[in-house]
Amino acid sequence: MQHNLSHAKVLVVGDIMLDRYYNGSTERISPEAPVPVVHVKSIQNRAGGAGNVALNVASLSAKASICSMVGDDAEAHDLARILSDENIDQHFIKTDKPTITKVRVLSQKQQLIRVDFEENFLSEDKAKILDFIDTSSGYNTMVLSDYGKGTLSDPQSIIKLAKKKDIKIFVDPKGNDFSRYKGASVITPNRKEFELVVGKCHTEKDIIDKGAELAKALELDGILVTRSAEGMSFIRHDGTYEHIPTIAKEVYDVTGAGDTVIAVMAMAISVGYDYLSAMRLANAAASVVVGKVGTATVNINELHDALDEQSAFAHGVLSQKELLTAMKEVHLQGEKVVMTNGCFDILHAGHVEYLQKARSLGDRLIVAVNTDESVTRLKGSTRPVVPLEARMEVLSALQCVDWVVAFSEDTPQRLISEVLPDILVKGADYEVNEIAGAKEVIENGGEVKTIDLKPNYSTSYIINKIKSEA
Repeated sequence: MQHNLSHAKVLVVGDIMLDRYYNGSTERISPEAPVPVVHVKSIQNRAGGAGNVALNVASLSAKASICSMVGDDAEAHDLARILSDENIDQHFIKTDKPTITKVRVLSQKQQLIRVDFEENFLSEDKAKILDFIDTSSGYNTMVLSDYGKGTLSDPQSIIKLAKKKDIKIFVDPKGNDFSRYKGASVITPNRKEFELVVGKCHTEKDIIDKGAELAKALELDGILVTRSAEGMSFIRHDGTYEHIPTIAKEVYDVTGAGDTVIAVMAMAISVGYDYLSAMRLANAAASVVVGKVGTATVNINELHDALDEQSAFAHGVLSQKELLTAMKEVHLQGEKVVMTNGCFDILHAGHVEYLQKARSLGDRLIVAVNTDESVTRLKGSTRPVVPLEARMEVLSALQCVDWVVAFSEDTPQRLISEVLPDILVKGADYEVNEIAGAKEVIENGGEVKTIDLKPNYSTSYIINKIKSEA
């Protein structure tokens, strides 16, 4: 069964900052210096750093809570308002340092300059962070968003406490000493950050070997290396790895893309996805946000669209192996899959009405079709009238049908038990306990439904009528 990202609960700890954007037009060069003059037309405030991680969680309708260090100033109030508007719980530890603020000046979607206002929190007492984590409940994943500003100056204490509470820990690392994050579940460096620690990687093998060695030394489940245009690689401590290419079409701004990746990874693991599926979700989400300007988030519809673009199996006739892969892809999107089966020899209005009703029960419809040999065993030596390839071609042309797959047995029980659709459908002339695969689907948490058939429509009726009129 698919996992719903909106059920995720993620605790975010780390450096938060206020990202302030001045947007305007540029039509001339300043007479004071050879720089463009920007006529500011709008000012936007956004939560950056750890705040953007929390916003990415909230934008996919999941639960986020954040713990960060800020100043006792107007910028902290701006951040609190931004997060509150998205129903994000915040625990701000106020200090006598200013809230970290980054001002960006943009024109025509291009960043012209960035001005930073910041002092680090290295010397601040971190006991309140540990107290907050210790008293928090209901969270099974945590993101440590380290921008080197001092909130996470003692990550080991946080990691050890989180592990005691059985919380998976995802770290967006900073600096050239990743031993600070020993014992975490996953760290997510980009390639530049990764090579800063392990040395230059000249080949794909270098990346995998050095990644596995580092993951083993740090006692991690794995390392997710984000590689910009090359996609991303998840490398486990045992040397096994997965790589997926990027799906971004147009890149405007990579600001905050790492926040999106780690947020979606943590969310996916929170609700039960494996690491590969979580990485694919994160990759799709990242492809959306790099097409936006500034720190940005992705909503569920944008994520669905990106996953559709990533999918190799949009519609049509599939092999059984391709169908299983396609099922994983649509379940990543939280879609509900309906499955039915039959001979579908001489497609008629009764078939079409039945399939339309089946499709209305979910987001995707699989039609499993008996092979010619299977039909002959079930219906007799004169059947099928229409060969398998033609039957599948006609079915796949129906708007209500997403995928068509063949099976050679007399019943599709084996296929259904492997596919495990969310809803299994047959005609109302069957009792549920008579439907092949019903037991397996129900045991997996799915449903089995029957649909009334259009009266006086069947392939046998059509054939007999043709014979009687011949």
